[in-house]
Amino acid sequence: MIISAASGGATDLSFHLEGYSWQILNCFLTASYSLTLRRIMDIAEQATKSGTLNEFSMVLLNNLLSLPLGLLLIFVFGEVDYICKTPLLKMPTFWLVITVSGFLGLFISFTSIWFLHKTSATTYSLIGSLNKIPLSIAGIVLFNVPTSMPNSLSILFGLLAGILFAKAKMSGSKL
Repeated sequence: MIISAASGGATDLSFHLEGYSWQILNCFLTASYSLTLRRIMDIAEQATKSGTLNEFSMVLLNNLLSLPLGLLLIFVFGEVDYICKTPLLKMPTFWLVITVSGFLGLFISFTSIWFLHKTSATTYSLIGSLNKIPLSIAGIVLFNVPTSMPNSLSILFGLLAGILFAKAKMSGSKL
């Protein structure tokens, strides 16, 4: 997967520092978040009488962990006034969409927590990074990005590496 990422970057036809900077920050924050969440889940499990947490408790812990950052960003960027004054709050369609979005977020949170509980934080991060491959393909197709054969092969190589990793993990091999 590392070879795929390096060859993909080397064969990229254009380079935008801002885009790569955001991607590096995204990778760093995603890895930090999953490692922190895994550690907090382990600490919380030890603090309970039974020594385990059910999925609901883990989802609650996950959302509580992200709440301070979300609130901080709302206040730092001055979103409080916008939220209070927006006419969207009076539209039933807005409330329908926001409710569906909330349930989908809850579902994603449950599945992420379940997966993190069943595997290691490293596996969780690695598998999570595999979503970048279909995202790369979608970006190339939707935004009509010119690509080269080496660039396309690096994406295919990353996909195959992800499949190989998943197969090795399912068979019990240590990677």
